[in-house]
Order: sequence, then structure tokens, then C-alpha cells
Amino acid sequence: MQNTNQDSTTLRHYEFKQRLGEGGFGQVHEAWDTKLCRPVAIKQLKALEGMAQPASLIKEARLAASLKHPAFVKVFAIEEEDNSQSIVMELVPGHTLKQLLQQEKVSEQQAINIINQVAEAMQEAHASGLIHGDLKPSNLMVEPDGRVRILDFGLASQADVQATTSLSQVDPQGTIAYMAPERMMGAAANAQSDIYALGVILYEIISGTRPFANASGLALAAALMQSNSDTWEFPANTNPALIKLVLAMTAKQVEKRLGSMQEVSEKLRPLLSVMAVKTAVVNSQPAASGKGWQKLSKPKLAVLLLTAILALGYGAWQAAPYLEINKISLKPYSESLTMRQGLEALKQFDRPGSLDVAELNFRTILKHNPENAGAVACLSIIYTYRYDSDKQDDVLLQKADASAQQALKLNNKLAMSHIALARVLVQSGKNDSALASYEKALTFDPDNIFAFYGKIKVLIFMKHYQDATKYALLGLEKFPHERLFAEEMGVAYFEQGNFPEAEHYFRLSIKIQPDSVIAYANLNNALVKQNRNDEGMQILQQGLLIRPSALLYSSLGAALFKKRDYIGAAEAFELAVAPNKGNPAKYLGWANLGDSLRWIPGREVEAQKAYEKALELLAPRLQALPNDVALVSRFGLYSARVGDKVKANEYIQRALKLGPKDANVHFRVGLAYELLNQRDEALKEIGKAIEFGYSMKALESEPDLLNLRRDYRYTKITNDQSK
Repeated sequence: MQNTNQDSTTLRHYEFKQRLGEGGFGQVHEAWDTKLCRPVAIKQLKALEGMAQPASLIKEARLAASLKHPAFVKVFAIEEEDNSQSIVMELVPGHTLKQLLQQEKVSEQQAINIINQVAEAMQEAHASGLIHGDLKPSNLMVEPDGRVRILDFGLASQADVQATTSLSQVDPQGTIAYMAPERMMGAAANAQSDIYALGVILYEIISGTRPFANASGLALAAALMQSNSDTWEFPANTNPALIKLVLAMTAKQVEKRLGSMQEVSEKLRPLLSVMAVKTAVVNSQPAASGKGWQKLSKPKLAVLLLTAILALGYGAWQAAPYLEINKISLKPYSESLTMRQGLEALKQFDRPGSLDVAELNFRTILKHNPENAGAVACLSIIYTYRYDSDKQDDVLLQKADASAQQALKLNNKLAMSHIALARVLVQSGKNDSALASYEKALTFDPDNIFAFYGKIKVLIFMKHYQDATKYALLGLEKFPHERLFAEEMGVAYFEQGNFPEAEHYFRLSIKIQPDSVIAYANLNNALVKQNRNDEGMQILQQGLLIRPSALLYSSLGAALFKKRDYIGAAEAFELAVAPNKGNPAKYLGWANLGDSLRWIPGREVEAQKAYEKALELLAPRLQALPNDVALVSRFGLYSARVGDKVKANEYIQRALKLGPKDANVHFRVGLAYELLNQRDEALKEIGKAIEFGYSMKALESEPDLLNLRRDYRYTKITNDQSK
């Protein structure tokens, strides 16, 4: 990767950082999307004689963007400015295959896995009538978790077929080395020329060098055209099936070459090991540039960079205990080891994929021993996590309850059995009973981290903050390397309005585990409460660099909404409910999206649908927790948003009975009344919200209360409260 010495340029709301490559089509830069605070890659296009014009490239980019396979780099936008066109794409982390081959020997199984991923993805492209035309190691990115991404798709196929250099000047001979002989004779790129290129890549991986590596330019082209791949030399220990596959993919005569990528996959599949290939640490993310970075002082920038480095290292250290699950079929089965790996993954419940890893371990145990109470209890815990974070599906809660009861039946003196029951009770709103179950679990296992953590969370739910902080401090002493207890200390102080102390413990949580996105969102909230909005935005950027999440995008959306950047807020909230980056099962995400969309002209219908989705997701939660004042008041407010006056009045009255001195409840009720054009009632409830401590600044930033704040009676209310 090369740095540019030129000053950073801008395109709309994108800030250009370092140049990633340059060629006939223009330059590719890493850039920062200042609206959504995310790194992107921008290909700036230019038209040259003898090459495709930008309109053709844009058309091809649109076609490439239609491909759904995750191996293809996502196209976010096509921007036009000052008669130039740019394609805004996903910035992919990791190393190119070319870089990996230069750094280390890639194993046979890695080679098979990489080529198979490309072949499977290219099946979809070819079925859509799209050809890559420039497959080579520098156009294949291997992400930290081993996934392969295909770069420059949809642009390479437009190249002049007589070109003798790569599109990237970093690799001047790359294109020729992987070009099928018929293409060098003037034939257009097609599916079989892509197969040929992939075959050469496979040869290079297993041999450590490409064919005729010492030749270049016309000499290289002549060598490839005058020879057959059956003259290429392979290492002595090469799998004969791989040699046969390479020869079938790189046959000089097209009619003798494999006819489709599907055939390539079919021949690779029997060679794939059951072991998943990992080329780097799971869940690590590369650092990327952002708007906040330019404005940071060198010490602050150093802190951010150090945090990212720590996150990568910590990810490797934390992932190590349970990544062994990928090799489980290659080792003698050990119940204790498998349980330990499952529990380690379960502790990382907020990390993408960890619950899947945990479940695989526990189900492996149950295959060997169906009466293992610990594994049954842990499955119950996984069900409750999924119920809470993925979707509020009653079936999940029923499964969790059934599994907890089964675990207790198998072993009622096992701590995990009582922890499983406690989590089900919490989801059912039975906090007193849940607390008793956690305490029982601690009598059987005084050092059980799940029991400690669960007990603290229940105490916070019950607003027993003194006891919660007492046990959280004890948890920090017992488990100094676990961020959960620092996190809950911060939550307890935050809910009591002690924002400086909350900030301290959220920072400690990040120090303990730098890649926990929850702490970044919470720290942002604590900073915002102290009117340190710019610092809060920097923290969100820092978290998004480590791992995008629904929580961080929601926080970003809220920050942009406060600045009245409703378009930016809507884009952030859309990401918060997107299946790939966020969580579409969170009702609050949809409500936030509705709040921002309704301020954008022409998007009122979308806003209405977002509120309806929020109500749909909130209904089952409310049914399970009918006395949760926050859920009841929100249901009333969202009903007012969609114009359902009957339901709105029903639920806001219920909320007032459940929380007569809750400032947040009075605020939501007042806002609902204002939306229902009941100004007198709205003023009364807003007055009570102020009386019970609702932030005046928050009231002033609520756009739906603009007309109410102009009412002379509102001024009288605020003056009375200030006396």
C-alpha cells in the first residue's frame, strides 16, 4: 500500500486519505465517509483513448453492484462532480493474496479453500453474464477471518484486450501472467478466460511462483502462448488431484479447458478439509482514516492507533481458546476441553459469531452425552441471548425455559442450571425470582463469572445501585481481565446521573477489552451527558474503526440527529437496522429511523413504515413484560406517531400509573400528547418531566416540541422550575 504525498482532496462528504493504486482508469484512494463515519474506497474514473469511457464503466459498476455473493466488494454509491465520476466502494480489510504469498508459504488446504471461494463466487457472476477479466493475486483480498474478496470486479472486463500491463501500476506484469492465450490473440474475456486465470493463481499458490516468473512483457506473453501448462513444474509432494485440476483449468485449447466455475468447485469440494482455513485473527479490523483523525493531536492519534493495535492483539488472545473448535474432528474428543471452549465463546456473547461457536461446542457435548446438564443449561443461556439481541421470538424464550428446566432436572446442584433459569426469569420480568436463582448459583459455585455478572445486571434492573456497585467491584477483584464488571459499574453510575464515574468505568472496560463496541457506545453517552459532544463523536469513530455494530450506528445517528443532520442520521439508522451491519430485530432502531425520516421531505411514508415495524417488534416484548414502564411509554409514543389515538391514550395512561415520578415517562407522554394535538396535556406532562429532572437541553433539542416551546405557557413552566 503506498502513501500519497499529495494533500488530501475531498469529494462531497468523503475525505481522501492514502492512494491504494493508480492505473489507466484513474486512482483508487482510501477515504473517510464523514457522514456515516466509515472507511470507504473510491475509484476516480477518467477516460483515455482506446479504453472504455466512464459511462460504460459506471454501467458495469451498477451490474457488479447487483451481485449478492459476499465475496464481491459492495458498491455504495456512484458520485459525479466537476465532470468526473467516482465509484464509492467498501474498503476491504486484510491482505491481498499477492502480499500473503510474498510473506509466507500458503498451505495446500489454504490454497484449496481460497480457490474454492473464488470459484463459488464467480459462478454467480458468470450466471449473470458478467466476466471479471483480470483475476490475479493482487485482485484477491484475504480478510482476517479467511474470507476471500474479489476486487476490481466489473471494471477489469472493460480493459483493452491488447493491454500488456496491469491496471495497477504496482504490478506491471501481473495481467499478462494470468491472461489466457486466446485473450493475447485478441479474443474477448469470457468465463473460460477467468477459469484459466484462476488456474494460474492455484498453480502459483502451490508452487510458490507463477509460470515463467523470470520473463516479462512480450517475452512472457510469447512463453505462455508457445507452451502448454503440462510443461509447468510442480513441487514433488503436490497432491496429484491438484495437478490434474490445474492442468484442466489452464489447458491452452479452450475446448479442453474446464467449461464452468461450477466444475471447478465440484472438483475442489472433495479436496476440502473439514478444518476451516484461517489466515489471520478472527474479528480483527484494519485501522482506517476518518474525519476525526485529521483534527486529533499527535498524542490523541497515538492513543487511537494504540487502541486499534491492542484490539487486534486482544482479539487474537481472546479468540485462541475457542478457535480450536474448527479442529475438533481432527482431535480426540474431550468433554472438558469442549465445555471450556464453549464457555469462553459464551463470555464473548456480544462478538459476532461467538454464540454460534458456543452452540457448536455444547451440541458436540450433547451428541456424546445427552444428559450433560451444563451443556443443556448453556444452550438455554444462548437462547435467551438470541431472544434479547436477535429477535424477540417467543419460541426462543420457550426453548430457553424448557432447556433450563431440563438442566435443573438433570442436576439441580449445578450453578449453570440456576443461571439458565435466572435468565429466563429476567426475560419474563420476574427480577426477584431471578435474583434468588443467581444467589443459589453462587452458593454452588462462588466464583462463577456468569452468576456474578447476572446478579449485578438484575440489581441494576431493580435500581439497587448500591448493591450492584458493591458486587461489581468484587467482580473486578475476582476477574480483573473481564470487562463485564467495569461495564456494569459504569451503567450503575450512569443511571444514577454520576456521569464522570460512569465515564471512568467505561474507559476501564475499553482498556480491558478494546474491541467491545458496547463500551464505546456507553462512553459516548456519558460524554454527551457532560456536554462533550465532540469527544463523544471521536469515541464513536474509534469504535466503528474496530467493528461496526447496530449500537454504534444508532449512537452515531442520535448524534447527527441532535445536529439536525436528518439525512445523515437516517443513513446511520438504516445501517443500524441492516441485516449485515446492524440488527433488524431491535424496535428502537426502527423507531429512531422513523424519527429521522419524517424530517426528510418525501420520505414520510417510509417513516410511517419504520414506526409500524417498531410497534410490531415491541408488541411481543410488551406482552412478556406488561409492567415495564419504558416499553409501555414507548408503545404509547409510537402509537401516537402512526396516528393511533386510541392506543396512544391507553398506553400513555398505563405508563403514568406505572411511573408517576419517572422523568422519561412524563417526557414521552408529553411528546405523545403534542403529536396528538393535545397541547394542554402536553404542557402539563413536560412540566412534570422537568420537575422530576428531565434535561432542559434535551427538551430544547427535540424538534417535535418546537411549536410547544414557542407557547408562552412553556416559558412560564421553565421559569417556575428554575426558581
